Amino acid sequence: MEFNHKAALFDLDGVIFDTEPQYTIFWGRVLSRYYPDPEARTESIKGTTLFQTYNILFSGDLEKERPVVFEELNEFESKMPYIYVPGFQEFVTGLRKRGVKTAVVTSSNLEKMQSVYRAHPEFKGYFDAILMAEDFTESKPSPQCYLLAAKKLGMDIRDCAVFEDSINGLKAAQAAGMFTIGVTTAHPAEEIKDLSDIQIPDFR
Repeated sequence: MEFNHKAALFDLDGVIFDTEPQYTIFWGRVLSRYYPDPEARTESIKGTTLFQTYNILFSGDLEKERPVVFEELNEFESKMPYIYVPGFQEFVTGLRKRGVKTAVVTSSNLEKMQSVYRAHPEFKGYFDAILMAEDFTESKPSPQCYLLAAKKLGMDIRDCAVFEDSINGLKAAQAAGMFTIGVTTAHPAEEIKDLSDIQIPDFR
């Protein structure tokens, strides 16, 4: 894939790692205990931080369930296979050889990222910056995370391209004024064409 920007900003789940199907199964199973429409509820939390997920799904009478779900999620993520989206490693390595700045911009928290680092010791070496949930006060679709990433890399927003798969993530990238590349691991190209400049199935 031809790439003509000075910085590449990558979401994590569904973009770097093909984890969305695994999370769909996990949240579908958990939410089926509490809601009659677990599939719709799972879709509503894509691109949100864990804190926001709790506020959306486990408030009021369900707030007492948060510690249980938190433990289940940590256990799940600690054992989850973090499989790269096809072509990602070659693509990001090629970018860095050309001097392109790279960053991860994810709603995942530090605890999950520690699991990623354990599974892939090479991961940090692919990026100039890794921004996660603890770095933001607003979640996608707010553009805050991508604007902060550009600032951290010392880049103008016009020099940045974002790789995203979720609806909220694509909206965040567009709102940041950045070139937006939709990775079709979570939604078909037709569904995200209005939210992205181009669409790709993977990095090959």
